[in-house]
Amino acid sequence: MAKAPRLKITVINLLCLAVLCGATESPQYEVVHAESDFEIRHYRDATWMSATVNDLSFQKATLFGFHRLFQFIQGANMNYSRVAMTSPVVTSLVPGAGPLHSSAYAVRFYLPAKFQDSPPTPLPELNLKPYAWDSHHVAVRKFSGFATDDIAVKEAAKLATSLSLSPWANATSATHYTYSIAQYDPPFRFFGRTNEVWVDVDASRFAGKASF
Repeated sequence: MAKAPRLKITVINLLCLAVLCGATESPQYEVVHAESDFEIRHYRDATWMSATVNDLSFQKATLFGFHRLFQFIQGANMNYSRVAMTSPVVTSLVPGAGPLHSSAYAVRFYLPAKFQDSPPTPLPELNLKPYAWDSHHVAVRKFSGFATDDIAVKEAAKLATSLSLSPWANATSATHYTYSIAQYDPPFRFFGRTNEVWVDVDASRFAGKASF
């Protein structure tokens, strides 16, 4: 009997994530440098809605965080506004016991253009907050399949290795999160899935060069 509530939440979230298939808007960026296994992107200022989740598991944190975000976009806000789904859903690991382990995650939803300047106020019980993600550069590594706890850590480690062997070896930025996993597809898509691991980098020392 104890498993019933968890199963119910899982089913609800699987249905919620299904709307990712119809996602049309994504945060705007420019690729400023490309290697064989990663690229550097410049993202513009953007407003996201963020859910903080205290959990050791990346997968569980994403599930529970997005469940709250989905309620918000379905009208659980002070304006009763329905918000169109966007992609990707980004889960950022907040530093804790170590560089690759934490008890907290931030699950973020990119707000569509019409809500960028004035996001609807979430209902208090959802414990969501707008997050102003300032203009920044990120190193991005793509990977396929499902983003499980183990795979997320392994892909982040692979990106760290690639960066260490590139001109960006000492360019990682100090932020309040270690890395982020961006997911673009619903859970029932078994093939052709697109995921990314993001790490903030400091591109200031490359400024002014014709090409990074």
